[in-house]
Amino acid sequence: MEYGEDILKRLRRIEGQVRGVLRMMDEGKDCKDVVVQMTAIRSAMDRAIAVIVCENLERCLREEIAKGESGDTGKLVLEAINLLVKSR
Repeated sequence: MEYGEDILKRLRRIEGQVRGVLRMMDEGKDCKDVVVQMTAIRSAMDRAIAVIVCENLERCLREEIAKGESGDTGKLVLEAINLLVKSR
């Protein structure tokens, strides 16, 4: 699977957020502020995971339909949903 520039930008932004949290910890910032930032990171990761799963699901469904094998589409959707559930 190819990953687009959008997802790479998202992950770079998350990487920057993590560095920011580490800096906050080094500076002894209040735990509430650290947790707020960590929650934002978790939300950003959840969104990134959803984008990847969605794009992969769309690609797989298009391939199945192109092959004329739409019988496995339900299985593909279920696998995608399970990936999302497991990620939490």
